[in-house]
Amino acid sequence: HRHRWNMMILMLAATTPSLTQGGVRMACSRLSISQGRSPTLPLMKETTLDRLTGPKLFKTVTRWEGIHSVPIVPLRVLTGVLMIHHGSEGGFWPANYGTPGFNGFVDFIIKPYFSFLPGEPELWSAIHDYAEFWGGALFAVGLFTRPAALTLFGTMVAAVYFHLASTGWQGFPFGHVENYSYNFEEPALYACIFLVFFFNGAGPLSLDGIIYDQISSEDAEENE
Repeated sequence: HRHRWNMMILMLAATTPSLTQGGVRMACSRLSISQGRSPTLPLMKETTLDRLTGPKLFKTVTRWEGIHSVPIVPLRVLTGVLMIHHGSEGGFWPANYGTPGFNGFVDFIIKPYFSFLPGEPELWSAIHDYAEFWGGALFAVGLFTRPAALTLFGTMVAAVYFHLASTGWQGFPFGHVENYSYNFEEPALYACIFLVFFFNGAGPLSLDGIIYDQISSEDAEENE
């Protein structure tokens, strides 16, 4: 009779569509009790719906490891490639002296808004180009990521200053502008991205990660 009762409990749990996960766990608990054993609750696989509706909806990842670090790879690569583009205006390589793009940067940005800098304006235009071009290349492949991120963060802060000095806040945060986005919006977002990578490093699929793993393994062998 006990065996027949146990089978009825399992059949009820398997054939009732409206039975929730908690109901299945309760049925298994009753089955264990009927067999004279302490109830053991089976581990139920967490679903995407559980993550979107349960307590994990509010959980914050404190360490970017494993699957949590994967999304930062395309973010790092795309951001670095876009910086290469911004650092090569006027030609394929940076600091294209004499081109309209280079001269325009000197005449309309460096001279009016950065005249307090020492030295020739052309020098600072070239420094800007080299910082964004080579800094973007290093950032994209994840090599010397923290120094590159800090350098690029500095150029973005300068860009934010230029836009605020030339066009102001443009009614931020609720004002509407003709181009749909504030002029300082893009460099401000870039600056935040570079700040994140400066504190957290390149992440997976980076040359920094390969070098660090190699150094760590050599140190571990020496300590053995």
